[in-house]
Amino acid sequence: MEEPAVGDVFGEMIKDAYAVHTGVGPRPLAGGRWPRPVIEVIERDDGLINGAPAGHYLEEPADWRPFDHRALRLVRGHVLDIGVGAGRTAVELQRRGMAVTGLDTSAGAIEVARKRGLRDTVLNTVDAYAVASARYDTFLLLGNNLGLLESLDRGPVLLDALARLANPGARLIAQGTDPYGTTDPVHVAYHQRNRERGRLGGQLRLRLRYRRLATEWFDYLNCSPAELEELVAGTRWRLKAIDDEDRPYYLAVLELAG
Repeated sequence: MEEPAVGDVFGEMIKDAYAVHTGVGPRPLAGGRWPRPVIEVIERDDGLINGAPAGHYLEEPADWRPFDHRALRLVRGHVLDIGVGAGRTAVELQRRGMAVTGLDTSAGAIEVARKRGLRDTVLNTVDAYAVASARYDTFLLLGNNLGLLESLDRGPVLLDALARLANPGARLIAQGTDPYGTTDPVHVAYHQRNRERGRLGGQLRLRLRYRRLATEWFDYLNCSPAELEELVAGTRWRLKAIDDEDRPYYLAVLELAG
């Protein structure tokens, strides 16, 4: 079987989801109809494949989960939304009069975020952007984007890059998922396999698929609050609060020390 080409999977998917959402797009089916829904396919390195409708990346606040609203109440000052995607959170903050920049590595996602009205966007990685002169008071890793910390080794590197972009007293608000409440034998076995390989149990190895495209394989971290505290130790950040009212999902608030 032919392997998929590597490309901007998220960007192509979110452009199609936005086209379905607005009723205008470049790839309708015969008769002008669009396929519904646009599905995000997530492939894990143990062979597990999951799929979910991509429309949730375009949700308005009325459709958000409670922890999304609680997260926005913690935001202050100049905001950097990391993994901004289609601009779901950033556009709402902008509506509220806040100065917000959306950062993403997907050109397609940035395109959609701008179409939805987000004025300030950056197409870059966090590491490369860390040399910029901009400074921020709040960093967002919402939509389960705590996973972008990747691993115990990679997480401190990302946190150091954010510290270089931070004003004194800056905070980081991240939404994560504690993976260890499951009894699903497929996931329990995966956690054990990871530990045997010297990885955190919830350290995922994934690639995204859409139509005939795939991403490269990448790590994405689901960790417990205790594991997060271990990861943060020794960095310039301190774990100040955990909001786990909606377990297994939680909000973590980190603050820049000193």
